Amino acid sequence: MPTDLDIARLHPPKPIALIAEKAGIPTDLLEPYGKYKAKLPLHLIRPEKLGNSKLILVSATTPTPAGEGKTTISIGLTDGLNHIGKQAMAALREPSLGPVFGVKGGATGGGHAQVQPMEDINLHFTGDFAAIEKAHNLLAAMIDNAIQAKDPHVHIDPRTVRWKRVMDMNDRALRNIVVGMGGKANGFMRETGFDITAASEVMAILCFANDLSDLKLRLGNIYIGNDFEGKPVFARQLRAEGAMAALLKDAIQPNLVQTLEGNPVLLHGGPFANIAQGTNTVLATKMAMSMSDYVVTEAGFAFDLGGEKFLDLKCRYAGISPAAVVLVTTVRALKYHGGQPLKTLTEEGIEALQKGFANLQRHAENVRKFDLEPVVAINRFPSDTEAELSKLLELCTAAGYKASVAEVWAKGGAGAANLAQLVAEAAESRGGKPHKLLYNNEVPMAEKIATVAREIYRAKGVNFGPKAQQDLKQIEKLGLSHLPVCIAKTQYSFTDNPKAIGTATDFDITIREIEVAAGAGFVIPIAGELMRMPGLPNNPAAENIDIDAEGQISGLF
Repeated sequence: MPTDLDIARLHPPKPIALIAEKAGIPTDLLEPYGKYKAKLPLHLIRPEKLGNSKLILVSATTPTPAGEGKTTISIGLTDGLNHIGKQAMAALREPSLGPVFGVKGGATGGGHAQVQPMEDINLHFTGDFAAIEKAHNLLAAMIDNAIQAKDPHVHIDPRTVRWKRVMDMNDRALRNIVVGMGGKANGFMRETGFDITAASEVMAILCFANDLSDLKLRLGNIYIGNDFEGKPVFARQLRAEGAMAALLKDAIQPNLVQTLEGNPVLLHGGPFANIAQGTNTVLATKMAMSMSDYVVTEAGFAFDLGGEKFLDLKCRYAGISPAAVVLVTTVRALKYHGGQPLKTLTEEGIEALQKGFANLQRHAENVRKFDLEPVVAINRFPSDTEAELSKLLELCTAAGYKASVAEVWAKGGAGAANLAQLVAEAAESRGGKPHKLLYNNEVPMAEKIATVAREIYRAKGVNFGPKAQQDLKQIEKLGLSHLPVCIAKTQYSFTDNPKAIGTATDFDITIREIEVAAGAGFVIPIAGELMRMPGLPNNPAAENIDIDAEGQISGLF
């Protein structure tokens, strides 16, 4: 079978000026980055037009090692809507280099449902991640400098500093390090480490910022730690926000690219969904909504993580609401949740499929808790049998879900024509009605956390560990109890145990600690063990990536 890279090269990209013209963007407003990608100015956002655009949220059932293809469906659905005569564009996240060189590979879709230029997008792209990395690490350097220089304005207690450094690469050796070794001239010796750039609060801030002024304000609100009297210290007290925002001057502008079928896509921002909000920037979403009748966007991982955070966090801050929600699933994913072993997923398994359907049902029920109705997209794989696809459609119909088999990998937009029709009908019938939020800002912090755990994960209760209990008191002391919650949890299960697949019941969620992301505007209750600096696998994808004497890249997929 041809690789995704092979297929992409069969569809040479169009000059970015032609894509801009299709989106109604004057070419003199483009800031080109080569022939096929460009930055866009923020004044293209037209608030008065947002109400006329229909936002489509693409989410999914619980991910499995086999992969479900949510991004592929998002791109294919965008092409599918255009295929049936609708004006549509996508607003998606940028990929991180860590997964590109690690296990997952790139994040530009697959088959005939891709965004391009895929080599550029999966590598350095327009430098947004590098700018975020530099802004984050500038603050880290200024923190250590303030400790060393004994800044007369701020006396930071180094024992309370939790701001690590970041790098856009999987490197387990940097998870825990000691800085300041070698004598007083090198600073105060303390333990710290590196996170991957996608886990940076600066990334989360960029994705929620409304403009440069708001970006600078949020950067100044980053909580660093405490002084020796126990009072909170914020980045603004180090006068760091101005320089940080200057580094992000270009990164705040959305990036215009295209699908293989020549439809416009805004690619901007890339926070993880099991740690942060897992969705692209508010700016890119609003810009797309200013220019298109339909905008397809996605939220990372399954609906219990990315979907809930999209609706309770992003929409809360942006003042937007989806007109339709698409739940992506696959036959093999539901067989896996039904107990069929990973190595046998290509074999027919009707019984396991029926049992695993409960995972889809739970996510669909969660969608309905926001007063939204799911449309199920069945991403077809070559190993799916007609009997399995028929059974899954039958189960969806019996449960009251509109569903369609999508063949976007093989057929592009034409393979999503029926799905696009169902989505358009769902979006048009909603009539602009906003969705419900799961909780109000005024609810006590512990109850917000319990509400998400109880309503979305279906936990019996929440246990707050000793550190989490202290953190709740600190949040109250900081005056941040009004913030929404962004629970950090494994993506592989409804529980905090990644091995509890399917639809676990009769369990509690344990919150170990709660981090404050005051700049981003949320708190992060941490359930279970999460890796913010992944390591490379035994055989990383980087081993297969190469470039020839002509500059032709191979092995990205």
